[in-house]
Formats: sequence, C-alpha cells, structure tokens
Amino acid sequence: MDINIKDQNIYVNIIYKNNKNIYFRFNENGVLIVTCSKKVSKEEIKKLIFKNEDAIYKMYQKSLEKKIYNSEYHLLGKKYNVEFNDSIDNVYINGDYIYAKNEEDLNKYTEEEINRIFEEEVSICKNCFNNLPDFKLKTRQMKTRWGVCNRKDKIITLNKELIKKDIKLIDYVIIHEMAHFYEGNHSKNFWNIVSLAYPNYKEARKELRK
Repeated sequence: MDINIKDQNIYVNIIYKNNKNIYFRFNENGVLIVTCSKKVSKEEIKKLIFKNEDAIYKMYQKSLEKKIYNSEYHLLGKKYNVEFNDSIDNVYINGDYIYAKNEEDLNKYTEEEINRIFEEEVSICKNCFNNLPDFKLKTRQMKTRWGVCNRKDKIITLNKELIKKDIKLIDYVIIHEMAHFYEGNHSKNFWNIVSLAYPNYKEARKELRK
C-alpha cells in the first residue's frame, strides 16, 4: 500500500510474522517495511505510522542519504569522483578523483585495498592486547554487522564496507572483535577491555551508526 507522509508518497510493504511487536524499517529502495502479526490490520498500521510520522520521516530521510552514500565511491572516510578511461592501466588517485580503466579494475583495486589495509591494521591492533590467540582474518559483505568474532574457530570476519570508513573506525571494529576473545558478550567487563585499547570507543560507535 502507499501512504503520504509530509507530502512524500511512500510505498509500504507489510510482512506478516509471529511478532508480538510491530517493527518499521526502510530498505535500500526507500520502501517502508512493516513486520507484524497477521492480527494487525492495515488500518491499525496506518494509524501507527501517522502517530509516529516524524520519527518515520526521519528514518526515510536517513534511508535516502544511505542510498546516495552507497552510490558514491568512498575510501578510508573520503569521497572520490570516479573517472573511467580505456587508456588507464593502473588505478590511481589524484586529489578528489580516482581513475580506472573500468568498473572491474576499480573493484579489483578496492578488494586489494581491503585485504592490504585490514591486514595492516590487524597487525597494529594486536599490540593492544596480551595473549591473543592465533586467529584467521576473513572479509565479506555483511548487512547488519561491522565485524564478527568466532571464538571457537578463532576467526575474525570484517565487513568489506568498512573500507569506506575512516581508519580510526576500522581500528575500533578490529579492537572490538579482538576483545571478544577475552569476553564473549557485551558485559561491563567487555567494554572495560575495549576502553583500555580504544578510549574513545563511544564516539566511534556513534559514527558507525550514522
């Protein structure tokens, strides 16, 4: 169904699940996803949307900003204009521009930078801890997490999207995941461990939520 919020026509997709509560989120296409029980009628959903109109509109604006951000090329916290040219053999950066032969070459360059930079920062962050177990570093695309620590298999997995963020935020995620080798949950003791290696962790968390 369609709904108008602050003169903005928004498509609403209702997903029925065995939820006690009603959840709202926007997908990458600006569609409002409503997850709720089958017992909840469309009229009830509409009333709830209008009751929370300001908050939902802010969510909508944030989803649009995210869509624009994802359509741009970001590397280590900086946005670059992309220029493709058949005569370019090797990808290079000059000022606010990144030059490549084609998208395939640019993606290959980005993948190489992900592996190089993440490996380098992991080596640096290891110095913040004592008696860290030997672990493998993996990377993959993740939608809801910046990193994962598998304590049992001794693997830290970092979200490839982190390459878009400032190096200090990459370091925070690495330190966060390393701290899980000492404390499996997010207890007070866990955050104490993180704070010893990364005192400004609260600021980093806020930046990663943007």
